[in-house]
Amino acid sequence: MSDDTDLGQKIDAQIRAAGPMSLSTYMGLCLTHPTLGYYQNFDPIGVDGDFITAPEISQMFGEFIGLWIAGCWQAMGSPKSFDLVELGPGRGTLLQDALRVVSGVEGATGAMRLVLLETNTALKEAQQKRLGKYDPQWINEIEELDNSDAPIIVIANEFFDALPIKQYQKQNGQWHERAIGLRDGVRGWGLAPSPFPADSLPKQIRDAADGSVWEAGLAGLQTMSDLAHRITARKGALLAIDYGYETTRTGETFQALEKHKFADPLDNPGKADLTAHVDFEALATAAKISGAQAFPLMTQGEFLTTLGIDDRAAALVEANPDLASGINAAKNRLTGSEQMGTMFKALCVASPGLAPYPFGIEA
Repeated sequence: MSDDTDLGQKIDAQIRAAGPMSLSTYMGLCLTHPTLGYYQNFDPIGVDGDFITAPEISQMFGEFIGLWIAGCWQAMGSPKSFDLVELGPGRGTLLQDALRVVSGVEGATGAMRLVLLETNTALKEAQQKRLGKYDPQWINEIEELDNSDAPIIVIANEFFDALPIKQYQKQNGQWHERAIGLRDGVRGWGLAPSPFPADSLPKQIRDAADGSVWEAGLAGLQTMSDLAHRITARKGALLAIDYGYETTRTGETFQALEKHKFADPLDNPGKADLTAHVDFEALATAAKISGAQAFPLMTQGEFLTTLGIDDRAAALVEANPDLASGINAAKNRLTGSEQMGTMFKALCVASPGLAPYPFGIEA
């Protein structure tokens, strides 16, 4: 690969030295290598980047996240201090829109300490421009949240999909981890020779057909467990919105996106966004094991519609009739069953006894 990236050359050298590489290691290097990783070097969001997130589609998305935050704070008894944490806040657009709503609730922003989990310098600068008046504090690791014991509200929009996964494939009745190796100097897929213990697999996939692929989001499960422990101990809630599936199942969803087009995830390491669909059942189970509640999953469309996006869109159209077509198109993109409305899900995790609207009784 004469035109390979510097990171690709480092990955190949590591494979030659240590043997085939786990997908989780590969994803971690591609996305978060300290100098060459995808999230370290530039702003990937928007028309000039590689993807567009919901907050960039319409202000309504962030506004209803803000409504949820305000309702959650009130449901906690309007504490005089609390941490509002966003994991991977992008350009700060979501919180800019959300906090415009939260600011309308007396005492809420005055009680808030804004904490942003971000490592990308370019994005930090964009976040400062949009959120500077709220005096944000940045962290690099979830463990840094331990410098406070105040109640906590966590927002994770399109965060869990980018955490490293492992893949396993069933062959001749046994499951083997998929790994990335070199064949004639070119990166490619292979299977670890030793089978993975069947009793370590989720029961939902043990009887899958030969050839099936199961993706294990172990980093996501550990992250959820860590957050759920903190939420339970400090009181609070987490809202995770991402694309994924409701119940644990087989299926290969690992993908690369570059300039808004799908790309080969093994090409040009560090130059494309790598993601996989989120297993929400597994995340909810990890939260419950850690002592938190996990409420029944809602689709993004259900979440936004229940909170009132139809009325909000109508009000925006009335105030801006010349923009009616764009406003309605954005609403439909966020809530439509054939667009983001069904593919994206909303998971709420909360400390015992707390039930943020519109989520219902514990699953």
